[in-house]
Amino acid sequence: MKRRCYLVYALAPEDVHASEANDLFNEYIGDDDRGLAVYHDHFMGRHGGIAVFDVQTEEELAKLHDPGPLAGWELESYPLTFSRTAVGFVAQTDFTLRAYRDVEL
Repeated sequence: MKRRCYLVYALAPEDVHASEANDLFNEYIGDDDRGLAVYHDHFMGRHGGIAVFDVQTEEELAKLHDPGPLAGWELESYPLTFSRTAVGFVAQTDFTLRAYRDVEL
C-alpha cells in the first residue's frame, strides 16, 4: 500500500448530545493505530466531525475503517489526491490559500 491521507466524515446519530459526540469523535481520532491525525474539527448543528489522517500501513487503513467508538454513526472515508502525507496536506492547504485567495499560510 502507498502512504496517503484520508478524509474521514462522521455523523453521530441524532439522539447523541454534542458533548458525547465530541468525546466519542476525539476518542476515535486519538487512537494512534488509525495513523497520524493531521487535522480535525467538530460540526455544529448535526453532531459529528471531519478528520484527516496520514495512513502509512494496511493495518492503519483497516483500523481507520473500524468505527470503534463511532459504532452506529454514519462514517465515510476518502483517500485524498494530492495530500499523500501530513506535510503534503499542509502544502496543499498553503497552495489553496495562495492560488484561490492570495493568502500566505
